[in-house]
Order: sequence, then structure tokens, then C-alpha cells
Amino acid sequence: MNNKKTYTFLNLATVNKPFNARIKEALCRVADSGRFIGGHENEEFEQRMAALTGAARAIGVSNGLDALRLILRGYIELGRLQPGDEVIVPANTYIASVLAVSDCGLVPVPVEPRRDTMNIDTRRIEAAITTRTRAIMPVHLYGRIATDDRLLELAARHRLLVIEDAAQAIGARDEHRRAAGAIGHAAGFSFYPTKNIGALGDAGAITTSDPELAQVVSALRNYGCDYTYHNIYRGLNCRLDPMQAAVINVKLPYTAEVNAYRRRLAAIYNSEINNPLIEKPLFEPDDYCVWHQYVVKTARRNHFRDYLAENGVETLVHYPVPPHLQPCYPGLAGLSLPLAEQLGRQVLSLPITACTSEQDAYEISAIINQYTND
Repeated sequence: MNNKKTYTFLNLATVNKPFNARIKEALCRVADSGRFIGGHENEEFEQRMAALTGAARAIGVSNGLDALRLILRGYIELGRLQPGDEVIVPANTYIASVLAVSDCGLVPVPVEPRRDTMNIDTRRIEAAITTRTRAIMPVHLYGRIATDDRLLELAARHRLLVIEDAAQAIGARDEHRRAAGAIGHAAGFSFYPTKNIGALGDAGAITTSDPELAQVVSALRNYGCDYTYHNIYRGLNCRLDPMQAAVINVKLPYTAEVNAYRRRLAAIYNSEINNPLIEKPLFEPDDYCVWHQYVVKTARRNHFRDYLAENGVETLVHYPVPPHLQPCYPGLAGLSLPLAEQLGRQVLSLPITACTSEQDAYEISAIINQYTND
């Protein structure tokens, strides 16, 4: 089979086109205001994010990594964490989660994923808890909630902080309909341009219902100031740019619509892909996964990817090398995490954005069903 049509994985111009007129108006509004640090757009964004997640507070920050760093730094300032403490993280994740932990002088402890969800296996967490464990950082990978009752019960019993990495999960909910960002003690979000709701550059947010943490991270993101030229912490410059806040304010009301479309594409893939060589992700019609990525698995991933490329289907790999095997973490290289490593060799992300029509999803499924590993 050799299809001449191209199935684009992602084109940000296409994704943003429906919003362009309102985005331009919003950017002009900021330019005309003369307020380029903080201001009305940031305040509106924080109100919208708090309402969307159900958290008491949202704090706009520079990006998703900084959101996690600030949460951890905030808990260090509050005495809930201290350098050398251990934080349980998923072994299968983008490296930003682990970078945030180590950057704060904390020790990441990777735990293997479940194969079906590719999220942290909560059944394995208790075995990783030591006398130095102080927090768990579940990552809602690919838009699926990673926390469950087992994880939350463990955290409560051992008095551990639960810090959600919700970078890929805006609008996602768990089985009890709790929203990403309001399940743990705090959460970090990313609005990187490729996310379901993306800015036109870097942007992020922290959500929490802990008033002390909200106060501390609000200061930490602004050089540690509680008021001008009065620095109570050795802070950072991690403020949200009001231009990006304005862009997100345009898009945020469409979160449910964007996520619902991705669910429709995922449902088509789930029903139409019927190739025994391809393992589909867990799909439950009543779940609240927001499908930031639709990730399949196959033994000969590169062979399969080449076949799809020959037939016009663009794909990406999320993620080929788990954090413990990255050169920057030589101290983790000796860990035995075979499932995370296997996923790194087998996963492949299919197109699942506004660039992909429902007809495209049917056609991609048909192409996949004709794949052989010969």
C-alpha cells in the first residue's frame, strides 16, 4: 500500500486558525494597555484556571517545568520538604518531571508504569517508599489521570505530598470526576504550543487549594518578593507573560470542545484498528482521558513507523529514552526498569489534533490494519 495523501501529525497554524482573529484582538489589547508584566489578562487567566480545575487558587507562571520547580521550592520554604528528601516519580515520563525534582536538591525515585495506561503503576509505589520519602509526583501522561484511590490512600497513610504533573491533562478527570489540578496538594500545568490548550510560546500554571503554598509560590515566581523591593525568599523570575495569558484566555473556554474532539478521534482508532501486531492504549468510553497523545505499541516500532511514513502518516515518539537512561542522570542508570525501557522501544503516537479529520482517522486505521512486519 502506498498512499499519496499526507496525514499531518501537527500543524500549529491549522490548530490556531479558528482562534486567530480573537488572539490578534487580545494581543493588541495587551499592547494598547501598556502593562507588560502582570495585569488584567493574568488575573483573568488565574480566575479561569481556578474555575476550570476546581482548585481554590491558580498562579500563572512561565512554563510547566517552572510550575513544578516552584511547587517543590514552595514546600521547601514551608518546611514540608528539605534537600535530600525522596520524591517518587514515574519511570515512564518526559524528563521535565524528574528535572524539577533534582533541580530542587531532592532525590527522584522512579517507579515502573502499567503497560495498559503507561502511567505510574500505583501497585508498585508502596515498595518504593522509604523513611526519606516525602512526596509522590504522578504524571497524567498523554492526558490520562494517573492518580487513583490506592495512590491517594498510600499518600495519606504515609503523610506524603501529592504533586500532580498535569502538563498534558488540562480538563481531564478521574473516576470520581475530580479534575486534574485539584486531586493532589498542588499541580503544575503547561501551555506549551503543542498542548491541547497551547499558548504562542511558553506558559504554565500552578493550581492548589493550599493558601500557604499559593502565597509562597506567588512570591517565588517574582524574585521572592512579597511587595516591591522586599525579598522574603531567594526567588526566581518565573512570571507568566501577559501576552501568553491573553492567548490562553481566548482558548481556555474551548477546553471541553477541544478535548471532546480528541476523544472522538480516539474512539475511531479504538474501534477501527484491528491489527494483532499493534497494541492500542486502554480505552474506556466513560473515562475522562483528554488524549493529548494516542499512543500505540508494537514490537518493531521503527519498522512500523517507516511503513506509516511511506503511506503518508506522520508520527512521533513520546518518549524514546526514559529519564533514568539519560546522560544527565548517571546515578539512575543502574536501576532495573525493564518495562519503562521496553515502552521506550515500542511506543508510537498517531495524529490526534485538529489537523486530523474523523475521515482521516478511519483512513489511518485502514492503513494500520494492512501493516505486516515482513
